Amino acid sequence: MEIADKRLESILLSHGLIDQDRLDQARLVIARHSLHPPSLQRTLLDLGFVQEETLLKLRAAELGVPFMEIDEYSPDASVVTLLPEELCVEQGVVALEKEGQNFKVAMQDPNDLMVLERINALPEMKGLVVQVVMASRGAIMRKLAEYHDHYKIRVVERLLGAVQDQGVQLSRSMGLDIQNMSQVSEQTPIIKTVNLIILGALLKRASDIHILPERKSLRVLYRVDGVLQEAQVLPASASLAVVARIKVMSKLDISEKRLPQDGSFHLKIEGREIDFRVATTPTISGEKVVLRVLDKSSIFIGLDHLGFDTGILTQFKQMIHKPHGIILIVGPTGSGKTTTLYSALQILNRGDVNITTVEDPVEYELEGFTQIQVHADIGLTFASILRSILRQDPDIILVGEIRDLETTEIAVRAALTGHLVFATLHTNDASGAVTRLVEMGAQPYLIASALRGAMSQRLVRTICPRCREEVVPDPALVRHLGAEAVARHARGELKLWRGKGCRHCFFTGYRGRTVVTELLPITEEIRRHILDQSPSTEVAKTALAQGMIPMFQDGISKVLRGITTLEEVLEVAEDDL
Repeated sequence: MEIADKRLESILLSHGLIDQDRLDQARLVIARHSLHPPSLQRTLLDLGFVQEETLLKLRAAELGVPFMEIDEYSPDASVVTLLPEELCVEQGVVALEKEGQNFKVAMQDPNDLMVLERINALPEMKGLVVQVVMASRGAIMRKLAEYHDHYKIRVVERLLGAVQDQGVQLSRSMGLDIQNMSQVSEQTPIIKTVNLIILGALLKRASDIHILPERKSLRVLYRVDGVLQEAQVLPASASLAVVARIKVMSKLDISEKRLPQDGSFHLKIEGREIDFRVATTPTISGEKVVLRVLDKSSIFIGLDHLGFDTGILTQFKQMIHKPHGIILIVGPTGSGKTTTLYSALQILNRGDVNITTVEDPVEYELEGFTQIQVHADIGLTFASILRSILRQDPDIILVGEIRDLETTEIAVRAALTGHLVFATLHTNDASGAVTRLVEMGAQPYLIASALRGAMSQRLVRTICPRCREEVVPDPALVRHLGAEAVARHARGELKLWRGKGCRHCFFTGYRGRTVVTELLPITEEIRRHILDQSPSTEVAKTALAQGMIPMFQDGISKVLRGITTLEEVLEVAEDDL
């Protein structure tokens, strides 16, 4: 269900949703596929120039039907299951509400009259008036997965169909509402248990799966929104078989149990391309396995939808459009640096630039980029790769991490010779990133000339929208919100929120994460600090005087807007008040 190319161009231009330059870039990409050219809509989505939600809303407006974000909708199970599961899955339909004689359904294509006829012909619809809203297919499928166990099984089958060459099988007789996983491991093949572990992680939006052997059990944990949650407890006797199964899928040596191993496998489910990076480690109780879930759809969200403050986002966009220089992103592992970097590169990926990345490891394989994996054990280091690619005419370079003086010097030289360089660095804040390069041994005058800016970021969990409720703030915590908030609290005017906990958020009170940041542009005053080798505290003082919003303040603004909680912000940022 796509809007015709010419019509789409006209709509996007008339609404100011895209400029002619980006349309031209999209046409260049389409022209490369002379045999089977993709549609303009598909190309714009792949390049990240337009969000799918935007296109769906335009299509809904054309058809004269409402567009609805059904992820935040909580229909009654008795309503959802009124429509046959086969119809829902095949045609992209989910029932949302039955109120009196009105029966509301969400469809991916409200213009499909045959589907509407099939719905109206159902005996259950007698006397009801079907009201149609539009929703994305992904949202519809996620909603169906919440209510239809058989649909979950179908997802598993499709998952396994993508890796049949690896010998995966599944029996339709296996249910998913299993209370005792130990019984399943005894009654069914171990591969089904592994499949169920993977499916559970996908349904819960987990970023990592931990399979942890213990003396009396095998624990399965999911990392959801940055926090580990126990998912299942299997008998210790299942440990060898579960690990062996994952090793087979990852093409690892199942006979090697004494040394760590790294591998990966790939799945495509409901249009989502998902990579699993696997690491095994021997422990005193057996081999521990951690699977990193790398969902490509999560990195095509776009900078506008990552949660950046409007002012910071505007500054950062101006920074990445500089013709040359170094831009640093700093933060610990799991702080969203890769997503931010790839989102920035997607904006710059116009089809007429050579973008090369040097990473360890390459987490996501992306179209339009030259991606190189570091292999230090054979001498393929960040520095050696950088020296090589500078002879291959790059325009934009991404350095996965600056770790040593040699890499720093090559990155600086690239920036000073007309290249735009993105890199990550391990420091606590943006001002520390500025001075860290000098501390590594690089010449201050070169750093001062090459550096364009540094951004530090962390991720905080966002309050679940379904169980969000107002809460009376703890007076001991209010002081962290600043003098104005303390005064408002004293007058009884301060409002804060929390998540009460519900099925939608797995009773945590949080669903999803957003970013808190601080962005430090390199001004003349900051350059003088670099040349003078001033401590990072002096750099920070000058930056604050020039208007830099510190990370803690960015977090507090999200607390006061009801996006996250103060406890979350205090976990990742220091109170600078």
